[in-house]
Parts: sequence; C-alpha cells; structure tokens
Amino acid sequence: MNNSKIWLSSPHMGGTEQKYVQEAFDTNWVAPLGPNVSGFESDLEQYLGGHYPVAALSSGTAALHLALIMAGVTAGDEVICQSMTFSASANPIVYLGATPVFVDSEPETWNICPQALEDAIKARMAKGKKPKAIIAVHLYGMPFQVEAVVALARAYDIPLIEDSAEALGSHYKGQFCGTFGDFGVLSFNGNKIITTSGGGALVCRTAAEKDHAVFLATQARDAAPHYQHSHIGYNYRLSNICAGIGRGQMEVLDTHIALRRKMHDFYTDLFQSHEGVRVFQEPSSDYFCNFWLSAILVDPTQCQGKNREDLRLALEAANIESRPLWKPMHLQPVFASAPYYGGTVAARLFDDGLCLPSGSNLTDNDCERIARIINSF
Repeated sequence: MNNSKIWLSSPHMGGTEQKYVQEAFDTNWVAPLGPNVSGFESDLEQYLGGHYPVAALSSGTAALHLALIMAGVTAGDEVICQSMTFSASANPIVYLGATPVFVDSEPETWNICPQALEDAIKARMAKGKKPKAIIAVHLYGMPFQVEAVVALARAYDIPLIEDSAEALGSHYKGQFCGTFGDFGVLSFNGNKIITTSGGGALVCRTAAEKDHAVFLATQARDAAPHYQHSHIGYNYRLSNICAGIGRGQMEVLDTHIALRRKMHDFYTDLFQSHEGVRVFQEPSSDYFCNFWLSAILVDPTQCQGKNREDLRLALEAANIESRPLWKPMHLQPVFASAPYYGGTVAARLFDDGLCLPSGSNLTDNDCERIARIINSF
C-alpha cells in the first residue's frame, strides 16, 4: 500500500516557471530587479483589476512591515490586529516599537469581529491612544466582513491594512481581496496558492505609494551618483529569479484555485455523513474563497468524545499532514501582555479546528487515503 507523505499544502509547479528562470540566467539578470520582477508586478496588477500598483518584495512579512511604515506607525503607537492569524501578521508591529492590540473573531468568516473592533477603537481612544492602523486578515482565503470593517476604518479615519497573504484570488462581491484597504499584503511562500519559493507583494492605491515602497525596499538610496541615504531603508526587493517562478505560477493561478475549491467540495461531501463535524464554508454568495486551506470544526460532544487532536494524530499515524487552526495571538506567550478585546470565539475555533490537506496537486489516490482514514476514525 502506498504510504508516501500527504502534505497539508505543498508547492505545485505549472511547467512554464523554468522558461522564465532560464531567461534570467541567459541574460545574467540574477540579481534583484530585472524583467521578471517588473513582469510579475504587471501580471499581479492586471489580475487584481489593473487599478492597484503592486511592489514585489522578498516576503509578505516585508510587505506588511512597509505598509505599517507607510501608514505612519512609529515607536509607542498602537496597532489593532486580528488575533486569530499567523504570527507574521503581528510581528512587524513590534519591529517598529509599536504595541499590538488584539481583537477577537466572529464565527461566520472566522475573521476580525466588527463589534469587537469598534469596542477596541473606542477603548483605546478613551485612554488617549488612537490606533494608528488596523490589520485585518482574510483567514484561509475567506474574505472578512469587508463592508463593516472598511466602514469602521473610514469612520474613525484609521488606515486599513489587508493581510491577504492567504487570499490571492479570493473576492467579495466581485472585488479581489487585497484591494479594499489602504494597503494589501500578498504572500508567495512555499505553501501558498502560488509560490515564488519565498516572496510577497505590497498592493498600493497609487503609483506614488508603490514608488515609495520600492524606494524603502531598496535601502532608501537617494537620487545621487554616490550612496546617500536620508531615510532608513530595507533589503526587501524580490529577486529576478524568484519573480521568474512567479510569472510561471501566475499562468496556473486560476487552475490552482479551482483545484483547491475542488478539495473543499471533497471534504464537504465526505463529512456530510459525520455528525459533529462542520466544514468551513462561505457565509453567502457574496463571498468567493480560494480555500487555500480547507478546515473543519470537530465538536467532541457530538463525536463520542473524540476531538480534533485525536483526528490529527490518526491522520499523522497514516503519514497524512493536518494542522490545528492558528493559535490566537492573544494566547501566545510572546504577546501575553498585549491588550485584547472580544470574547472566546477565536479561542474556541483553535480548540476545535483542524486544517486538512488542501493542495492543488493532491491525487485521487491521496483523496481515497484521506477518506479511508477519516471514515475509519
């Protein structure tokens, strides 16, 4: 019996990536910058609708760091951040000497709760600390409650940064994630919908913002024949080699999304006959999720006392990778002293949630193995 590893979300090459990488070698464009970088940026800009300038960077974390800088965040400021997310959403706040203020999720999209968000804004303002920015995440590719969150950001005049690292290709009412906020952040890490091995992008509103982001990302060199610097800069630009991989991956992006959504449908069908297990779904037809990762909630009270950890271990024993949902940031030791607003939605999701193998390169045999272990369990 085949017992090879089934990964949660592994890289999936489309076949044309090598062509762009080879062109970089043939023309000796192996350093940062080059035709693949500008081409990849153009591909992303066109995909997102053609109205949002994109700066290709070395990681999504770098993009978020620059977004915070460009939003005016400095040491001593406070930044509101969705608690249920990967730590990279919050770490750049601390890079700048600012304090994260964490906010609970709501149960429909598992993303930032608008009511808790407004409570946090009001409470911080009452303490004389108006938040300098809001970081809202499209978790697992599911758009957050866009209209409510955007309305609050505008009402209180606070820049909104969309962490769309997991949400390339997802959209709300036909508009792509990453284009609703003042800045959007994309990731092309190895486990994402498409990958450049490592990389990310900052989605801007204006060409001037993109130019400034690129300036900061290339060590903030002033316009002079010598090396002159009037600002602190960073080495955050994407390499021409990695951008070449990205160009090839853009050609299969929609195909990969369709395959991820097919995996989600597979789990929806699989768990129909299992009481106590709920598959994470789009709240309405307004939401289009790329289902970067398919996730479930396991209710032990309806599953004969079995919980998500029991299922994870059963899958692991069969050499199938699964993973608990993100542990909320307000429960992480490193952020134990950070303010938190909301209830226990994020904590309960973490207790009961499990991400299942979701890659666009999973085979029918892989699906059969997964189904067999789950049904047996």
